[in-house]
Amino acid sequence: MPIKALNPKKQKKSQHYKIAVCDWMILKRQKIGSFELVRELGGDGVEMDMGGLGKRDSFDNKLRQPYFQKLFKDKSNKYKVEIASIAMSAFYGQSFVNRPNYTELVQDCLNTMKVMKVKVAFLPLGVGCDLNKHPEIRPELVRRLKIIGDMAIRQKVVIGIETSLDAQNEVTLLKEINSKGIKIYYKFQNALEAGRNLYDELRILGKKRICQIHCTDTDGVTLPYNTRLDMNKVKTVLSEIGWSGWLVVERSRDKNDVRNVRQNYGINVEYLKDVFQKK
Repeated sequence: MPIKALNPKKQKKSQHYKIAVCDWMILKRQKIGSFELVRELGGDGVEMDMGGLGKRDSFDNKLRQPYFQKLFKDKSNKYKVEIASIAMSAFYGQSFVNRPNYTELVQDCLNTMKVMKVKVAFLPLGVGCDLNKHPEIRPELVRRLKIIGDMAIRQKVVIGIETSLDAQNEVTLLKEINSKGIKIYYKFQNALEAGRNLYDELRILGKKRICQIHCTDTDGVTLPYNTRLDMNKVKTVLSEIGWSGWLVVERSRDKNDVRNVRQNYGINVEYLKDVFQKK
């Protein structure tokens, strides 16, 4: 008697997690060597930065040039390391609301995403954009995020913002922005440093509001030795809310050896793969 085929609609969709590393944190910001190093570390992908900004009008972005576009794609294919997202990490140290040419900067990122076939951008709301410290900037920040959200929608991509707010206030902020092009790029470190319950926050934000996760804590110890971050519980909660996607290693370096890239990131990547990818 032949075995009856299962109806694919009735099969529970398996969740998949991939592990990436920030190129600027492994000292490979927009360097082709990032792909080989991430492969050596055991990662599946790299979060590639747009380059420095400083006092310049534009990012120090190699990927405007066809030569580098091809070179980075070739290295990505050679080492089988994907580009998980494109980061505008310069805004950790820059005020997004004070940059008059913010749309040009974001468009540069969107252009890079299109060329490199990437669907998520990372925008940290760092210096000057902490809504807990500077509530007066909220109307202008919301206005700008609405504009760049619409820019992202036109390209069918998402810009993930990192804020200092708790999850409930992030939900309120997203409703105020009211753009499907803006989601939360959730960062464990922010919740842990503020003494918030990140497991509850993940539940509050839910599957549809989180585009990617910086799945690390502040520097101190590597992930296997972090007693305030239960990664198995994280996996359980993500499974509960039905979220899957890229988990990106940013920090969680050994404070006594922070510049030992291979040791710190090798340990963190191995640990995350053990928790999230082994059956």
